[in-house]
Amino acid sequence: MTQRVTWLVIAVGAISMGISFGIRNTFGVFVPVMGAELGWSVGGFAFGWAIQNLIWGAFQPFAGALADTRGPRVVAFSGGLLYAAGLWLMAFAPTPFVYGLGSGALVGIALAAGGMSVVLGAIMRASPPEKRGLYSGIVTSGASLGQFILLPATNAMIQSSGWHNALIVLGFCALGMAACAFFLPDGKHHVPQAPSPVTGTAESIRGALREAFDSPSYLLLVSGFFVCGFHLAFISFHLPQFAALCGLQPSAATDALALVGLFNAIGCITLGYLMSRAPTKYLLSAIYFLRALIIGLFFLSPVTELSIRLFGAGLGLLWLSTVAPTNGLVAKMFGTRYVTMLFGIVFFSHQVGGFIGAWLAGWLYDNTGSYDAIWWISIGLGIFAGIVHLPIKERWRRASATA
Repeated sequence: MTQRVTWLVIAVGAISMGISFGIRNTFGVFVPVMGAELGWSVGGFAFGWAIQNLIWGAFQPFAGALADTRGPRVVAFSGGLLYAAGLWLMAFAPTPFVYGLGSGALVGIALAAGGMSVVLGAIMRASPPEKRGLYSGIVTSGASLGQFILLPATNAMIQSSGWHNALIVLGFCALGMAACAFFLPDGKHHVPQAPSPVTGTAESIRGALREAFDSPSYLLLVSGFFVCGFHLAFISFHLPQFAALCGLQPSAATDALALVGLFNAIGCITLGYLMSRAPTKYLLSAIYFLRALIIGLFFLSPVTELSIRLFGAGLGLLWLSTVAPTNGLVAKMFGTRYVTMLFGIVFFSHQVGGFIGAWLAGWLYDNTGSYDAIWWISIGLGIFAGIVHLPIKERWRRASATA
C-alpha cells in the first residue's frame, strides 16, 4: 500500500471515529434538560446508556469476525445507518423504554459495526508493523477531536433549539460514518507477515480463539480493559449531573468533557509514539495508576468550575490512550489476521465495565442522592488495572512452540 493511500485511510478512520465517539459522548448532556422536562429519572437514562455499552460489547466480536473475513466496508456502512436510526428514535421517544431502544439497542449495535474495533482493524491491516502504534494513535485521536467539537456544539443546539432538534441534527451527522465506510480498505490490502510462534499462527477463527484464551496475558488484558470501560462510561455520562449536583453551570461539565476530547488527542498520539520506544504493558499500567491519582485528587478537592475543567484536561490525556496500546498488544501477540475479532473480545470486557459503571452510578445516585461511592470505586479499580498489566508477556509463546 502506498503512503498516499495509507494517509487517506488514516484520515477517513479519524473522521469516522470522531463522528461516532463525538455523538455518543453528548448523551449525558441531554440528561438534565430531558429529565427536567419529561420527568424521567437519572437511573432510567443511565440504564439505556448501560445497555448500549453491553450490546456494543456483545456484538463487537461478531462484527469484528465479519469485518476480518468479508471486509470492513459493508459492516461500517451498516453501522452508520443504524446510528442515525437510533438517534432519530431517541428524538421521538414517548417513554424511557423507547428511548432506551434507540440509545441502547440501535446505537449499541451501530457502534459495534461502525466504531472503534472495525475501523482500527482496517488501519492495522493497512499499516506496516512499525507504524501501527502511531497510526492507530492518530486515528483514535480523531475520536477525541470529535468529542471536543460536538459537545459544545450540541450544548449550543440544545440551548438554542431544544433537545429534540439537536438529536435530529446529530442523526444526520451519523450518516457521515456510512459515507466514510466506502474509503476503508476492503480487506485485500493486508500487509503480509511471516508466520511465527510469537505472533500467532492460527489459520481459522476457532484456532485464533483457542490461541488467545490459552494465553494468561490475553486474559489479564481483558480484565484490565474492563476498568477502562467503567471509568469512561461513568464519567462521560454522569459528569453533567454531578456538576449540576455541585451547583455548577451546565457549561462547566460540557467544557470539561470537551477538554477531555482535546487533551485526549494529545494523549493518543503521544502513546502511539511511545509504543515503539517502551514496553506497552508499562505504558498501560502507568495510564491506570495516573487515572486513579487524578480521579482521587478531583474527588477529594472542592469542586469548582476551574477544578472540573482541570479534571477534564488531565483525564483527557489518559482517556482513549489505552486503545492503541491494548490493540497493539493483541496484534503483537497474535498477528493481525484476526485482530478485529480478538480485540473485539477484549472490548466486550470494556463494555461490561461500561455497563456496570453507567448503571451502578445511576442506581447509587437514585438511592443515595450522591456519587461518593462510585468515585471511590473508580479510584480502587484504577489501582487494580495498573497492577494487572504488569505481569503481561508481550510476546507470548505457546508451550508447544517452545518444546
